[in-house]
Amino acid sequence: MELTGKNLIGNEESGKATTTFFAKNPATQEDLSTSFFEATTNEVAEAATKAKHAFLNYKSKSNEERAVFLETIAENILELGDTLIERCMLETALPEARLTGERMRTINQLRLFASVVRESSWVDVRIDTAIPGRLPVPKPDIRQMQIPLGPVGIFGASNFPFAFSVAGGDTVSALAAGCPVVVKAHPLHPGTSELVGKAIIKAARKTNMPDGVFSMVQGISNEVGMAIVNHPDINAIGFTGSFKGGKAIFDAANLRTVPIPVFAEMGSVNPVFILPGALKERNEIIAKGLIGAVTMGVGQFCTNPGLVVTQKSDDANQFLQNLKVCNSENPSGIMLSGQIKNNFSKGTQNFLSAENVSLISSGSGEESGNKVNPKVFSTDFETFINDSSLSEEVFGPVTLNVITSGKIEMLQLASKLEGHLTATIHGTEKDLIEYSELIHILEQKVGRLIFNGYPTGVEVCHSMVHGGPYPATTAPQSTSVGTAAINRFARPVCYQDFPQSVLPEQLKDDNPLNIWRMINGEMTKK
Repeated sequence: MELTGKNLIGNEESGKATTTFFAKNPATQEDLSTSFFEATTNEVAEAATKAKHAFLNYKSKSNEERAVFLETIAENILELGDTLIERCMLETALPEARLTGERMRTINQLRLFASVVRESSWVDVRIDTAIPGRLPVPKPDIRQMQIPLGPVGIFGASNFPFAFSVAGGDTVSALAAGCPVVVKAHPLHPGTSELVGKAIIKAARKTNMPDGVFSMVQGISNEVGMAIVNHPDINAIGFTGSFKGGKAIFDAANLRTVPIPVFAEMGSVNPVFILPGALKERNEIIAKGLIGAVTMGVGQFCTNPGLVVTQKSDDANQFLQNLKVCNSENPSGIMLSGQIKNNFSKGTQNFLSAENVSLISSGSGEESGNKVNPKVFSTDFETFINDSSLSEEVFGPVTLNVITSGKIEMLQLASKLEGHLTATIHGTEKDLIEYSELIHILEQKVGRLIFNGYPTGVEVCHSMVHGGPYPATTAPQSTSVGTAAINRFARPVCYQDFPQSVLPEQLKDDNPLNIWRMINGEMTKK
């Protein structure tokens, strides 16, 4: 499939702007072939208007039709074959194996949501039947279900060119809910985005979806993204990226005449607490696993473990030594862009210039171009608590070990944490009993608690929560991974005393879709 560099406005390609840009190869820092048109405000408006017009048609499609649409998208992405992987490798410098795996994750995610749509119980039907003779007043018949919000604006992420991008979790969960989508492609991989965007539109045509059910606009300027956020036909936003970007979008959405929800996943330090029993029993094993998690994907994951908390002891000293040994021969890795590399350098320089912070290890490779070495730092409790900059995320292969004096300081540190995506506890059963308070503290700080593992690697399943309190996200009651992500793009509506003939199928007495429903307080398929 040949790249055109044009924006995808529903079923039409558009390149009205005079401004263009090129993708860069992070490994060589050279411009890649094909120039891409920066979307104009009018093109964004056309996409949003098309989405609005497509909404009533799309939301009225049967569950089977929407499920087949999602499955067809998956098939079309797979059919792109080596063309997609090769272009993505050029734009991201990520290895073939990583991208092949991520593509499969994206395909499986589409298929998973297709099964959710087909089964349909996600709409959470609640029915309270009428009691006409109730005294002192009759009880009405009330039936509730989730309905789609309307057109959704989605922002692709830099670090997951498939799984959190054009056909990623935000897009698929919105489409599954019955919402048309306008995607802002990430400028670090515009060619990859165009290939996937065309695969979605091809699927929409094949499955007879309305023109405008999907659009994708390109651009390197903030104006393109803000044009989506501010357009009155956009009813919600899904975003994965930096805190700065997510907060700007959240603020803009709340300043609209009609504010809209923003589901922004904005990164995290993902603290790891290593309790005394585990540190004594599995010191070297934990160190090796931690370094593996820190360096995976050149540390460019939102679940990268950037903070480790231990207690002062000979075991803690040995742990630092094991971290040093495990990291010392790690090669440098290529970051996704020059800007991301610069931000990493600024963050690690902040550690280097801070008082009472020591560099334990810095890998073994060259740091030319966009290459960086994985780094391990260490400090004490007082220094960490009194310098708020040390608790900020540094996106990349780096972690900071904080040594506390004991249980009290460890719990104090946990209590002072802001919101994060994950928290990990390494411990024995005895540790967990003794530190049960730590679990209760961390439940209030994160969306996912991990025991004796590492936060990298987010399983796409029904029970996953990839979210957390602010500033990890702007919507702590939601998840951006797993089938519960569909709930972000729906809202409850109840119908009171409606005749059976006009009720949605999900709410009819005979339950034609055979879904699980709550009727008078009891779950049933009757």
